[in-house]
Amino acid sequence: MKFVDTHCHLTDEKFSADLIEVYERAKNSCVDRVINFGATLKDSAEVVELAKKFSGMFAGVGIHPEEVQDWDGKNSAEKIFELAKKNKVVAIGEIGLDYHWEKSSEGKILQQKIFVEQLDIARQLNLPVCIHEREAHGDALKILQAEGKNLRGVLHCYSGSLEMAKEVWKLGWLIGIDGPLTFKNSAKLPEIVQAAPSEMLLLETDAPYLAPTPYRGKRNEPSYLIEIAKKISELRGESLEIVAEYTTKNAENLYKI
Repeated sequence: MKFVDTHCHLTDEKFSADLIEVYERAKNSCVDRVINFGATLKDSAEVVELAKKFSGMFAGVGIHPEEVQDWDGKNSAEKIFELAKKNKVVAIGEIGLDYHWEKSSEGKILQQKIFVEQLDIARQLNLPVCIHEREAHGDALKILQAEGKNLRGVLHCYSGSLEMAKEVWKLGWLIGIDGPLTFKNSAKLPEIVQAAPSEMLLLETDAPYLAPTPYRGKRNEPSYLIEIAKKISELRGESLEIVAEYTTKNAENLYKI
């Protein structure tokens, strides 16, 4: 039984003291591959370098919507483009929209512009996309429907409605399931997981964030992925082995790993 943690941030300073041990625990917990995602230009360069050091580690590069100050137009686009051509880079991301703190129309428009420009990089390089979307459901879906043609990817740490998920699946895009599925206040997420076609689900930790129950409130790490898989198994009435089989296949198919 093997799992893939399709979204984490192991370059975070919270892992600076024990990264090797964290990675070994992942391997011992049947998580044999992980994908690290960048949020800034600096972070994107770091995930590329880190992937060189571990056989089962891959990278995604991009500028997060909360880091738009890191984007300076053509120069940034060229840097992301060049990073994305490096060995073991399997995606553009983490990119998208985040309106939780951004309330101004100007700021939202800027996020949308940078999102579309990075989708274009993915299209040029024929790479899948990992999307961060927070409190921007309508705009994110509109952009995907207009600009996501001939692209594939995942809505990371999915937080939208079942109705939106169905529209996302129609486009051939997947949803990422993280620790919040295990929380008591997981809201509509269990219903969405139960309704999802098996080929549209990916497992993620988003480590060091969003640790699943029973580790909630602690630093998250890839070895905790098993708790999310167990919850999916329970909700869908499937064995853990079956969940491992199709989520791993989905990760391999999307990211070509």
